[in-house]
Amino acid sequence: MYDVLLVLHILAATIWTGGHIVLATVILPKVLRTCSPMMLLNFESAYEKIGMPALIVQIVTGLLLAYYMLPDVRLWFDISNPLANGILAKLSLLAATIGFALDAKLRVLPKLSEKSLVTMAWHIIPVTLFSILFVLVGVSFRTGWLY
Repeated sequence: MYDVLLVLHILAATIWTGGHIVLATVILPKVLRTCSPMMLLNFESAYEKIGMPALIVQIVTGLLLAYYMLPDVRLWFDISNPLANGILAKLSLLAATIGFALDAKLRVLPKLSEKSLVTMAWHIIPVTLFSILFVLVGVSFRTGWLY
């Protein structure tokens, strides 16, 4: 079961992180250069169909993997435990990602215009960095190099 969870988690992370890297490095520069909110909205609507399910898969499998590693959920918050540090880092990144995503979805995207493209960029770039950090923290569970 652990192996299946890990494969699903990694596949979902590939979709989520890869999509955000494409968004931040290919789509966003074009959007800002051409001042085209529609280009961004088109990417968002297409990517959301696979990106959001990938995020949900990551959340579910991530929680199950954390439970597999530390079955006592209270230990997830014991900073003296190296595994807990990784779990807390992932949970913190998740909270930050959700915060930025909700703000973008509820406040920025409904009023997206040429004038608010920079505000949207200030949401895209951090979420992309968070997604890369998710991967690095995940790798550290195997390598131990973050703790």
